[in-house]
Amino acid sequence: MFSAEEIKRLIEAGMPCDYVNIQGDDGVHFTGIVVSATFEGLPRVRQHQAVYATLGKLMGNEIHALQLQTYTPAKWAEVSKDLDL
Repeated sequence: MFSAEEIKRLIEAGMPCDYVNIQGDDGVHFTGIVVSATFEGLPRVRQHQAVYATLGKLMGNEIHALQLQTYTPAKWAEVSKDLDL
Protein backbone atom coordinates (compact mmCIF):
# COMPACT_ATOMS: atom_id res chain seq x y z
CA MET A 1 0.00 0.00 0.00
CA PHE A 2 1.14 3.50 -0.79
CA SER A 3 0.60 6.83 0.91
CA ALA A 4 -0.52 9.95 -0.90
CA GLU A 5 2.78 11.57 0.13
CA GLU A 6 4.80 8.78 -1.52
CA ILE A 7 2.86 9.15 -4.77
CA LYS A 8 3.40 12.92 -4.64
CA ARG A 9 7.13 12.37 -4.14
CA LEU A 10 7.33 9.96 -7.10
CA ILE A 11 5.49 12.37 -9.41
CA GLU A 12 7.69 15.30 -8.38
CA ALA A 13 10.82 13.18 -8.88
CA GLY A 14 9.65 12.07 -12.33
CA MET A 15 8.68 15.39 -13.90
CA PRO A 16 9.02 19.13 -13.28
CA CYS A 17 5.94 20.28 -11.38
CA ASP A 18 4.75 23.64 -10.13
CA TYR A 19 2.18 22.08 -7.80
CA VAL A 20 1.16 18.55 -6.79
CA ASN A 21 -1.61 17.61 -4.39
CA ILE A 22 -2.48 13.93 -3.93
CA GLN A 23 -5.27 12.70 -1.66
CA GLY A 24 -6.32 9.20 -0.64
CA ASP A 25 -6.46 7.27 2.58
CA ASP A 26 -7.11 3.64 1.64
CA GLY A 27 -3.65 3.03 0.13
CA VAL A 28 -4.87 2.08 -3.37
CA HIS A 29 -7.35 4.77 -4.59
CA PHE A 30 -6.17 8.35 -5.00
CA THR A 31 -7.16 11.69 -6.49
CA GLY A 32 -4.76 14.42 -7.44
CA ILE A 33 -3.97 17.75 -9.01
CA VAL A 34 -0.75 18.14 -10.97
CA VAL A 35 0.42 21.44 -12.47
CA SER A 36 3.34 21.35 -14.91
CA ALA A 37 4.66 23.36 -17.84
CA THR A 38 5.31 19.93 -19.41
CA PHE A 39 1.57 19.82 -20.20
CA GLU A 40 1.76 22.85 -22.50
CA GLY A 41 0.22 21.95 -25.87
CA LEU A 42 -0.68 18.39 -24.85
CA PRO A 43 -4.23 17.02 -24.87
CA ARG A 44 -5.54 15.98 -21.46
CA VAL A 45 -5.04 12.27 -22.12
CA ARG A 46 -1.33 12.85 -22.87
CA GLN A 47 -1.02 14.97 -19.72
CA HIS A 48 -2.42 12.10 -17.64
CA GLN A 49 -0.16 9.59 -19.39
CA ALA A 50 2.86 11.76 -18.52
CA VAL A 51 1.91 11.60 -14.84
CA TYR A 52 1.19 7.86 -14.96
CA ALA A 53 4.61 7.33 -16.56
CA THR A 54 6.27 8.74 -13.43
CA LEU A 55 4.60 5.94 -11.45
CA GLY A 56 5.51 3.18 -13.91
CA LYS A 57 4.34 -0.33 -13.06
CA LEU A 58 2.81 0.84 -9.79
CA MET A 59 -0.21 2.04 -11.80
CA GLY A 60 -2.81 -0.70 -12.02
CA ASN A 61 -0.91 -2.80 -9.50
CA GLU A 62 -0.05 -1.28 -6.12
CA ILE A 63 -1.91 1.90 -7.11
CA HIS A 64 -5.32 0.73 -8.25
CA ALA A 65 -6.67 4.15 -9.28
CA LEU A 66 -5.45 7.72 -9.59
CA GLN A 67 -8.07 10.23 -10.70
CA LEU A 68 -6.23 13.29 -12.02
CA GLN A 69 -6.84 16.91 -12.76
CA THR A 70 -3.93 18.30 -14.76
CA TYR A 71 -3.19 21.93 -15.58
CA THR A 72 -0.59 24.09 -17.23
CA PRO A 73 0.69 26.88 -14.94
CA ALA A 74 -1.37 29.49 -16.86
CA LYS A 75 -4.58 27.47 -16.61
CA TRP A 76 -3.90 26.71 -12.93
CA ALA A 77 -3.52 30.45 -12.24
CA GLU A 78 -7.05 30.93 -13.62
CA VAL A 79 -8.61 27.95 -11.84
CA SER A 80 -6.87 28.09 -8.46
CA LYS A 81 -7.96 31.63 -7.64
CA ASP A 82 -11.49 30.26 -7.21
CA LEU A 83 -10.43 27.29 -5.05
CA ASP A 84 -9.92 27.27 -1.32
CA LEU A 85 -6.46 25.62 -1.15
